[in-house]
Amino acid sequence: MSQNIAFVASNAQIAKTAKEELVARYGNKDVKDADVIVALGGDGFMLQTLHETQALTAPVYGMNCGTVGFLMNEYSTDDLVERLIAAEEEVINPLAMRAEGADGSVHKALAINEVSLLRAGPQAAKLQISVDGRVRLPELVCDGALLCTAAGSTAYNYSAHGPILPIGSDVLALTAMAAFRPRRWRGALLPKNAVVRFDVMEHEKRPVMADADGRSVRDVVSVEIKSDKEIAHRILFDPGHGLEERLIREQFV
Repeated sequence: MSQNIAFVASNAQIAKTAKEELVARYGNKDVKDADVIVALGGDGFMLQTLHETQALTAPVYGMNCGTVGFLMNEYSTDDLVERLIAAEEEVINPLAMRAEGADGSVHKALAINEVSLLRAGPQAAKLQISVDGRVRLPELVCDGALLCTAAGSTAYNYSAHGPILPIGSDVLALTAMAAFRPRRWRGALLPKNAVVRFDVMEHEKRPVMADADGRSVRDVVSVEIKSDKEIAHRILFDPGHGLEERLIREQFV
């Protein structure tokens, strides 16, 4: 690991400069030949890197050159090899989205954080929600709804007042955005192996778009989501600063 590091950086100048400094000090391998990939940027770039390298076996260690950096470690040029050796690993399974468009087209995408459905017009969305083939909520009138992983529970889900999920809990969070009916519905916690389906009602009058980690599909009529256990993203964190600790700490600020 110590001799085969691949550095990748976002388009931000601070990240590009950081990459130049680190490459000059530690060298640089192609990602296909690396034992570990060091991603320099923010959380968005970390998600991009995980998606782009999901077919590789090398884990990804992020260093924050962005804003929030929930998935990142502190940036430093010192002792990187030692930090990589001591790093703790978290394994995350993404969500697999299958969205059907009003024109009959089918779109598939993976999401490490969440899959969200959002109204795409002036009127609220009207969604029917099924879990494992059984209708659980016949009608949800809202601005949108999302299903998130534990790793993504502090992102959009948390902003929508959804719960923070500890890593290893094997649950997914189903959260509504600005629910109008039923007004008091605050979402649900579901087993990680659950298959969730959204059917868009009155889609011509109330158009809806689906988004999986920034990959958007417009004018959908149905969206099915499930955890993809065949794909395992390996993320490295400095000791004491792993996702488990971060998720707990986030609830006390």
